[in-house]
Amino acid sequence: MRAALIPEPGRPPVVADREPPQPGPGQVLVDVLAAPITPLDLLCASGTSYFGVPRTPYVPGVQGVGTVDGRTVWFPTSAGMAPGDGSMAAVACVPEADLVRLPARVDPVRLAALGLSAVAAHRALTGTGGLTEGETVIVLGAGGVVGQAAVQLARLAGAARVVAAARSAAAQERARTAGADAVVALDTDDVGELATRLTEAAGRPADLVLDPLYGVPAAAAARALGTGGRLVHLGGSAGETSPLDSSTLRSRSLRVLGYTNNALTREERAESVAFLAGQDQLTVAHETVPLADAGPAWERQAAGTAEGRIVLVVRHPPES
Repeated sequence: MRAALIPEPGRPPVVADREPPQPGPGQVLVDVLAAPITPLDLLCASGTSYFGVPRTPYVPGVQGVGTVDGRTVWFPTSAGMAPGDGSMAAVACVPEADLVRLPARVDPVRLAALGLSAVAAHRALTGTGGLTEGETVIVLGAGGVVGQAAVQLARLAGAARVVAAARSAAAQERARTAGADAVVALDTDDVGELATRLTEAAGRPADLVLDPLYGVPAAAAARALGTGGRLVHLGGSAGETSPLDSSTLRSRSLRVLGYTNNALTREERAESVAFLAGQDQLTVAHETVPLADAGPAWERQAAGTAEGRIVLVVRHPPES
């Protein structure tokens, strides 16, 4: 079978022939349709993640969409985090219990692009964050996959107003396309200035902040929250520390809540994937690339020059 292979840590994948996997007890073979190139894939393959240096060569891909006995499924893998291969191949071998069976009409590329990033947005907003109808939400990093999904999911949950914040012009445009009521530029490290912009865009004290950035943006967004507001933190791409001051937390009785997909049960993850699959209009900026071009696509995703998330198309779904 054809597969993308990481030849050694820190190098992009090469596409080559590989023996198909053999399922063990409790495992099934999935005919892969689509596999996204995600930040976790890039991190694991770099050899610098907290999972350690992966054993190479291996097939990357921590998630994908495929078919089992003609039924479309979503599936996760531990590629790069533990010995074994992932989704960027014609066939993947995964525990049957991890499969999420999907509606026949689902677009495999759309769901692959959303994937675990959108699961995080869904769970962080509606679970950890406790979003309720009529609330005002601020989404930081709204040009990324988590952010784009969060803007749309907040709308679906009944938010009265959704304010998006993003750094680049392209990211801000993606946030607008996702349906944000207002978009704030994260183009300064002045906490007070950003707080003023977010507060004015919200039009009233915000109820909930979704924060995949931390750093200065998180400190600024906290100042835009009202009494009892919640900040759900799920990533540190803007910094491992934040100048979030004590007086802001105490004066507003704020709650700062951490989130990770790693804490989800298999059932919770499946519930969110099934929900996402059923929202036909929910999508994020993405582009498709054939598996044969996995190497250059990987490099573009790593460099940030792709048009959103790259999804490798392994094979086209059968005609329904």
